[in-house]
Amino acid sequence: MSREVAAAVARAHRSDWTRVVAATVALVRDLDLAEDCAQEAYAQALRTWPVSGIPDRPGAWLTTAARNRALDVLRRQKLWQRSLPLLVTDASVRGPEGALDDDRLRLVFTCCHPALFREAQVALTLRLVCGLSTAEVARAFLVPEATMAARITRAKKKIAAARIPYRVPSPDQLAERVGAVLEVVHLVFTTGHTAPAGDRPVRRDLVDGALDLARMLHLLMPNDAEVSALLALMLLIDARADTRLSGTGRLLLLSEQDRSRWDRGLIEEGVGLLTEALRRRPPTRYAVEAAIAAVHAEAPTWQDTDWAQIVGLYDVLRRLWPSPVVELNRAVAVGLSDGPQAGLDALAPLSDEPALAAYGYLSAARADFRRQLHQWPQAAEAYEEALLLGGNDAERGFLTERLAEVRLHMRR
Repeated sequence: MSREVAAAVARAHRSDWTRVVAATVALVRDLDLAEDCAQEAYAQALRTWPVSGIPDRPGAWLTTAARNRALDVLRRQKLWQRSLPLLVTDASVRGPEGALDDDRLRLVFTCCHPALFREAQVALTLRLVCGLSTAEVARAFLVPEATMAARITRAKKKIAAARIPYRVPSPDQLAERVGAVLEVVHLVFTTGHTAPAGDRPVRRDLVDGALDLARMLHLLMPNDAEVSALLALMLLIDARADTRLSGTGRLLLLSEQDRSRWDRGLIEEGVGLLTEALRRRPPTRYAVEAAIAAVHAEAPTWQDTDWAQIVGLYDVLRRLWPSPVVELNRAVAVGLSDGPQAGLDALAPLSDEPALAAYGYLSAARADFRRQLHQWPQAAEAYEEALLLGGNDAERGFLTERLAEVRLHMRR
């Protein structure tokens, strides 16, 4: 198999996995079968394309291959009557989406059905809609891989047993269903924005997929403040995408980025959406997070960042959405506002937080504050711990560089 074919299949997985799975589910109404057939289609591409050549439209080729494989399985096993009811399409209830009746959107709402626990909803969507491996989903949730595998399997079985319909909800159901979908879209975006592992610090396929879904939801529910706030948050963060790496691939901190290259169009769109969201209702989780991103986006330089305002916004966020990660981010903001010792003091209570036990960013934050205080041995230990806890290659390269710097000071 040539490298060209392998690269083409990898690109098709990043860009077309969701459409291949969703289109196959639309045909067979069976999540397990659809996923298996999608995987077989990609394996078939690896076998076929070296001989036949890479098709002009790889996504269409893969979708056809997956659907044909699914039909072959159903015919061979004579499961038409048994499999079709597993995901019911209610033709008598027309969804509100009209032209937005997209297979991907239907698949997301199916995975985020209220019959499933929230953790299962998000995990199943990351696995089926975004094509993340079970290990990647587990890292996103900070749980063992075996735990996540069991969670995904149970969610699939529950969808089949409950005969959950494969469609976008009707208008009277949207309000109660959209919260889970927004959490999924947000987690997909954050997983793509900072890949949990691998040689790519950013998974552009996940970022673009999440933005696509968020825009679709905004068209579906233009007056929903929380939908607008989430889209605003994602746009404000993505505006910095092109400045996160140096020309040599080195990870650049926010303080090192060239702000003249930030996408002002995305920033203006994000601030506009946030302003509209805050006019419609009191601040919610995504609105506060978007406000934090807006403070960064509108500061002309790193030195001009209003860290006191950011700490205040994190104080609001911790009341609206208590989370160990929010506490960690707030502690970092405290350190940047009031000095590294204040940051260490704010981090100290988080050392015993079980959810952060394998979260490398806690160790990295502690290491950086120790470095600023010239506490070289403690900083080196914290950087070593952060490296042991993983991360993508760009993050590991940055930590390795900082560790070498600290060790140099130790030898002096």
